Amino acid sequence: MDRLYPIGIQTFEKIRKGNYCYVDKTAQIYQLTRSGQFYFLSRPRRFGKSLLISTLEAYFQGKKELFTGLALEELEQEWTEYPVLHLDLNAQKYDSPQALEDMLDYALSQWEAIYGAHPAEKSPSLRFQGIIQRAAEQCGKNVIILIDEYDKPLLQALGNEELLTSYRQQLKAFYGVLKSKDAYIRFALLTGVTKFSKVSVFSDLNNLQDISMSPRFATLCGITEEELHANFAPEIRALGAQKGQSIEDTKIILKEWYDGYHFTPDSPDIYNPFSLLNVFSNLRMGSYWFDTGTPTFLVELLKRNHYDLYRMAHEEVTEDMLGGIDGMEDNPIPVLYQSGYLTLKGYDEMFNTYTLGFPNREVEEGFTRFLLPRYATMRTGDTAFQINNFVREVRQGDTDAFLRRLQSFFADTPYELARDLELHYQNVLFIVFKLLGFYVQAEYHTSQGRIDLVLKTQDYIYVMEFKLDGTAEEALQQIEDKQYALPFATDPRKVYKVGVNFNNEIRNIEKWLIKE
Repeated sequence: MDRLYPIGIQTFEKIRKGNYCYVDKTAQIYQLTRSGQFYFLSRPRRFGKSLLISTLEAYFQGKKELFTGLALEELEQEWTEYPVLHLDLNAQKYDSPQALEDMLDYALSQWEAIYGAHPAEKSPSLRFQGIIQRAAEQCGKNVIILIDEYDKPLLQALGNEELLTSYRQQLKAFYGVLKSKDAYIRFALLTGVTKFSKVSVFSDLNNLQDISMSPRFATLCGITEEELHANFAPEIRALGAQKGQSIEDTKIILKEWYDGYHFTPDSPDIYNPFSLLNVFSNLRMGSYWFDTGTPTFLVELLKRNHYDLYRMAHEEVTEDMLGGIDGMEDNPIPVLYQSGYLTLKGYDEMFNTYTLGFPNREVEEGFTRFLLPRYATMRTGDTAFQINNFVREVRQGDTDAFLRRLQSFFADTPYELARDLELHYQNVLFIVFKLLGFYVQAEYHTSQGRIDLVLKTQDYIYVMEFKLDGTAEEALQQIEDKQYALPFATDPRKVYKVGVNFNNEIRNIEKWLIKE
């Protein structure tokens, strides 16, 4: 394969001049610039937001030659050059109030070198106002404002309320200029991962149109199935040949691993662009997107909220809940959604509620693997080793071995979990059997004080009942009384009935009984 893939390249001009692969989004970009003036777009990291900003910058700078062969070449007739103010907040570590001030001062000073400054303009917001007005007056054209990763300072300050408040106040005044100087602005777009709701950063910016869940722009970032097949047919063929698979089987695997994002109820399936480009570049499947960011903060948020992980893949929310993350200390779901770890899976029009779930296997397996050592007792680097052995023992029918391994996951359960032991057991079991379910068939259910589970391998079926502060005998008897194993009576595979009891006093599995 001789094609070049723009992995880590977010500059439209570099992509076009370097002859890198580019999925044409310019028809939607043209529509965006014609249908409104002030926009906000939230998308997960590495989903093409920076490239979108860079493409808009080249367009508004009138660089027609970069759009040769793209939809915008035919759609745009005038190619007017506008003054563009492009602020990228990504390239800074925000760990103090001064860090944000320095970043804004750097950008403002560069613009003032072009459009001039006024001695009375002291604060960043006053300087920004002056620059916008002078740029419009000097160029005879209203200004284009493009702000990339507007929320980077806020995200880095999460957990530090004093610093977060400082950043909120600074950015609220700075972004508020977009409203006070709208007479001098032709177009403005702010992008970010999350949306800090209108009670904070955007409270003065009520002219901002949030298109994050707009059907018209649902596919503005990311790659649709149609775009995948139209732009990457040679790569799909090469990947299939590498793995000894047909083209159709290769498409199915790509869909399972990297597709599944939805940003509106009726959105087509959207693939993660970063993962796809890496797969095609390396001709190897991998957790490319997940491995570029560790969701440590999100896991701590789930633990602080005593969140039942079983709910995560079945959560129902309203659109208002997804719209802002200011209340995430009480509800971690919006930030999980906006960060790309959950996505829209269903919509109930009658009640205007959304069902959330993991978008694809890359995220589901990666996130669950990341959770295991943070809930269970093991060293972080042991996750793959432990799961591999767990799968091997289940496949070999070694019930005692995999239950001893499960027992080790609960060793040294902290005393502070005493009041939430049931939830802790449920969460660890959910993680373990969710991971196991990628390699064997697993059906998992929970209810008050008990958990039931069915595992199916090529040779064995395990019907398991977990009691919390009961007895293993009671758990096994419940399997018999409820006839949980009856559906497998004619199955040629060997069936194990397993009763397990957790004891709160020892904070672990106390006993298990196995019946064939």
